[in-house]
Amino acid sequence: MTRLHVFDMDGTLLRGAASVELARHLGTFEPADRIERAWLRGEISDIGFWEAMLPLWADASEAEIDDAFAAAAWIGGVREVFDDITARGEYIAVISQSPHFFVRRLEAWGAHRTFGSRVVPGEPTTQDLLLTLQHKVDITLGLLDELGLREEECIAYGDSTSDTLLFDRLPHTVGINCNEVLRERASVCFDGDDLREAYSLGRSLLDGATTSTERI
Repeated sequence: MTRLHVFDMDGTLLRGAASVELARHLGTFEPADRIERAWLRGEISDIGFWEAMLPLWADASEAEIDDAFAAAAWIGGVREVFDDITARGEYIAVISQSPHFFVRRLEAWGAHRTFGSRVVPGEPTTQDLLLTLQHKVDITLGLLDELGLREEECIAYGDSTSDTLLFDRLPHTVGINCNEVLRERASVCFDGDDLREAYSLGRSLLDGATTSTERI
């Protein structure tokens, strides 16, 4: 049976933020951390965030981004979870507000589709390039339609406010080390450092839904 597994990246698969991980590897951690904290406090807009952050990566090569990706603080078990989903003939999507040029590297680990903000160092940032909360819902529903699946055959994993609309829409959701806003919406919550344990909770939700459907 095909299912769709939708993962957020920052704070869910990645312990921190991709923007900070990139900057850490490129030697610009301190200004990146200041920008990230100012954005989290609501002191700068989404556009302002990228206008301040992107210049920190202006000279980064593809090889340097590859190295930053490999060295980033990933939660344990990401590849193993992706391998298990793929072995079952199921589908993986990663939808993140981080730059797609970073998110797409998860395709090498087994993600079937990846989505992110289409910002590029050295190029202007406009609102239409950014991935929003509603985009997460729209992309997921589009993938379900493409795969011929029902919402009950999908599970989402997330950690923060950026996942609220998607968690409100889907019946099966797993909060991973999530904030209180998402904790109130999640079907189940996991606190820890190994994605395999969160995935086990998610499989229980999906398998329970399948059993209930088969009994009707």
